[in-house]
Amino acid sequence: MDALLQVSVDGFRFENGSGSCCKPRNNNLESGTNLFPSFHEPQTQSSSPNDSPPSVCLDNSPVLKYINDMLMDEEDFVGESRDNLALQAAERSFYEILQQQSPESDHTTSSSSDQNSGDDPFFTSISTTTTSADSAALVSNGESQRKYRHRDDEEDDLETNRRNKQPAIFVSEMEELAVKFEHVLLVCKANQEEDESSITKQQSQQPNRAGRAKGSSNRSKTQKPNSVDLRSLLTQCAQAVASFDQRRAAEKLKEIRSHSSSSGDGTQRLAFYFADALEARITGNIAPPVSTPFPSSTTSMVDILKAYKLFVHTCPIYVTDYFAANKSIYELALKATTLHIVDFGVLYGFQWPCLLLALSKRPGGPPKLRVTGIELPQSGFRPSDRVEETGRRLKRFCDKFNVPFEFNFIAKKWESISLDEIVINPGETTVVNCIHRLQYTPDETVSLDSPRDTVLKLFRDINPDLFVFAEINGMYNSPFFMTRFREALFHFSSLFDMFDTTIQAEDEYKNRALLEKELLVRDAMSVISCEGAERFARPETYKQWRVRILRAGFKPATISKQIMKEAKEIVRKRYHRDFVIDSDNNWMLQGWKGRVIYAFSCWKPAEKLTYNHVSI
Repeated sequence: MDALLQVSVDGFRFENGSGSCCKPRNNNLESGTNLFPSFHEPQTQSSSPNDSPPSVCLDNSPVLKYINDMLMDEEDFVGESRDNLALQAAERSFYEILQQQSPESDHTTSSSSDQNSGDDPFFTSISTTTTSADSAALVSNGESQRKYRHRDDEEDDLETNRRNKQPAIFVSEMEELAVKFEHVLLVCKANQEEDESSITKQQSQQPNRAGRAKGSSNRSKTQKPNSVDLRSLLTQCAQAVASFDQRRAAEKLKEIRSHSSSSGDGTQRLAFYFADALEARITGNIAPPVSTPFPSSTTSMVDILKAYKLFVHTCPIYVTDYFAANKSIYELALKATTLHIVDFGVLYGFQWPCLLLALSKRPGGPPKLRVTGIELPQSGFRPSDRVEETGRRLKRFCDKFNVPFEFNFIAKKWESISLDEIVINPGETTVVNCIHRLQYTPDETVSLDSPRDTVLKLFRDINPDLFVFAEINGMYNSPFFMTRFREALFHFSSLFDMFDTTIQAEDEYKNRALLEKELLVRDAMSVISCEGAERFARPETYKQWRVRILRAGFKPATISKQIMKEAKEIVRKRYHRDFVIDSDNNWMLQGWKGRVIYAFSCWKPAEKLTYNHVSI
């Protein structure tokens, strides 16, 4: 959800936040600081020109098995980010938090709450359970925690829950739990054959791909057909809102709500959330969690993982985009001694473990890997926490795979980043990576100097050997509300229909709701209820992106036929037959029932600059 996934709450008030997380924290983190100096010398073994790339797995299919292993014991492992707890403590009393726990688990609440208060955003911690049998199991699972926890510490938890401090012994335990989380992201070639055989078995047992039935979900089939045209009602309500006819808009909203539900079929859920957005536009009451382009801070990490698992299992978008991006980068780096990836929108780093594993198996040994992780600042006093933690996680992967590694980070608005803040060394192979994130950078309708074009110019000034780009193919960016609303209605109708068709098991509905809220509703709320700078979602069609990128000084790079072939095989074998994947003018296009929803492409500078940028 990367994104769920895109899967994230970032504020825009903090401009500082680039540098190193290994230095003592200060208020003015310096840009370009080496976070993880290389602890290995690059292997200099040369490979002959005839060497072919090793057969490595660059897709994310076994991730499902690892997530299942992590989450199989119901709520044995629960994780919440440090900022999540800080926000919850500020907004809710400790009594309200206790109300969420069952009476039987009160005696373990103090241990759980104290642990979560210092929890890493991406690690998992042991949670409490409600039965006596489970409590006995908890004694075994949490034995190491009780070495430093006592029941008489319960009173201290009221204060501890409001702090973001980690005991040293807790950090060591989190390191052990980190191993379980890292399994979520690893793709091992040894599991590829097992995964492919299970897919073949599913195909032989059921006529549709990945066991997905064609048509609507079983749940929607059992409901009475909806005789009301909710899309028409939504359009009429939007017209009333646009003409400032509040009485008629209120009447239409009431009618929509009587026929919609957050747990109904795809159309009913779409109407429910669009009604919320229209009401927010009327009242002006837009909640902070849905006024930013990132997942809510109140969403626990374990829920994000569950939603990410569901998304990967039901939708090929991220799987194929990550696969195409990683394999394009891998092919570029076959002869490189140093590979530098400048990742705009690194977020949790879900994209990179597969590439790291492939680089570790490269003929002649892996290159030295430098990653510059760039993110928007988080709200609060630690704007760079998330990107710092991503760097630490990537270092653990590189340690595991013996890949020389260096990490730098920047946490600020992208349009305010200067080239001097990005350390580009002579002689290294450089890649700019931006997957599904540039639509959140303002365009010329917000500012005449177009922050979006400014960022693209920065991409060009980096002078990369390859620019990897993927984005939503959307037409709902008109400055006129009704035009924007109609296009958003068409676009999100396809997405809700996609989830309604592919997610059928009742035990998946909760995760589907989270997935829709974090992936769809947030953007829809921005498009419908906000204007001006507050409207953060500003997509464009892939043809508009093409013009903008060409204008920035890039030229298209051809996606290899082998990459396209393998990406199509991923979609054909593993996903519902209504998913489509095709190519057009050096773009890889993905969609649902004929509608193009996402687009992927690779680019190179139109003219390679002859000078090298060196920042000290």
